[in-house]
Amino acid sequence: MKNEREREIIKASFVGIAGNMLLVVFKLIVGFTANSIAIILDAVNNATDALSSIVTIVGTKIAGMRPNRRHPFGYGRIEYLTSVIIAIIILVAGALSLRESIDKIIHPAVTNYTAITLTVIVVAIIAKIFIGVYFKRAGTKTNSQALIASGIDSNYDAVLSAGTLVVAIAQLAWNVNIDGIVGLLISLVVIKAGLEVLRDALGPIIGQREDDELGRKIEDYVNSFDGVRGTYDLLLDNFGPNETIGSVHIEVPDDMSARQIHELTRKITVGLFEKFNILATVGIYAENTTGKYAPMHAELARIVEEHPKILQTHGFYVDEEQKTVYFDLVIDFKADDEAIREAVVKAMEKAYPAYTYNVIVDADYEG
Repeated sequence: MKNEREREIIKASFVGIAGNMLLVVFKLIVGFTANSIAIILDAVNNATDALSSIVTIVGTKIAGMRPNRRHPFGYGRIEYLTSVIIAIIILVAGALSLRESIDKIIHPAVTNYTAITLTVIVVAIIAKIFIGVYFKRAGTKTNSQALIASGIDSNYDAVLSAGTLVVAIAQLAWNVNIDGIVGLLISLVVIKAGLEVLRDALGPIIGQREDDELGRKIEDYVNSFDGVRGTYDLLLDNFGPNETIGSVHIEVPDDMSARQIHELTRKITVGLFEKFNILATVGIYAENTTGKYAPMHAELARIVEEHPKILQTHGFYVDEEQKTVYFDLVIDFKADDEAIREAVVKAMEKAYPAYTYNVIVDADYEG
């Protein structure tokens, strides 16, 4: 499965290299013949696209290396670094194009467009649309951010080539030279595309919120097991496009035996891997919300309702011997979590002064 994904990505990258290099040759010939900076810059941009595909191939091969003692989780995150490099290539190309375009605006040159020029530009537009769609489909199929980034870039290229077409038409129809201006616009669009690719590439490296829909599906799945009274604290850490490690806590009755808990957590762990390809550790909260402590839990629920920034409370448990109450609070990122925690603890101490309170504040990691 992993090798098949790698082959698909490399195949798509080679198609991109071949297509873009053909466009580079055609556009350079036409650009120098017509003395058009817009077409020449468009050709340079296609050359950077071919380079991006080479980077994708190298990054994919490295990312596919087996885990070892030094990197036990493998090299999957290299693919995100690959996307960062692609973004940098795009940004450098955009910056150089911007400089040349400004020079052309200040010192305009005579351009010479022909019907052949227009034909080549139209063919280039169609080719870039095809390459962009191909990359995006292959990227979605293989979950390759680098291919998706290249597909986005190719779609921008089609728009840029359309800009050079406008330059040629303006020159032929009205004898108006807007070559430098269009080159400037092309450069700004390329820079914008580079910044967007960089943003998307840095997200998984920095650590970003998982898709809320995925979180809900995982919670619904775990809650479907008999004995699970609630699912909390879902954390997922991405070590590559298809390498996710995480943890989740479940709430179970406090009278379950160690054997029952072991069987339940093992089933959940296996199920999460088979269904979602997630290697997860399952933690336990012993449910202690009935019997003599039900009024105390109800009081906590009442106090929590008074704080709209508290999104959830769970893990309520009373250690009778130590006179300690344990529970977690999930608080909105924008709120002062420590102040809210202290307020809840003081309210509980006022209602039940004989106990101490061990409260963990959880961030809103899931939807």
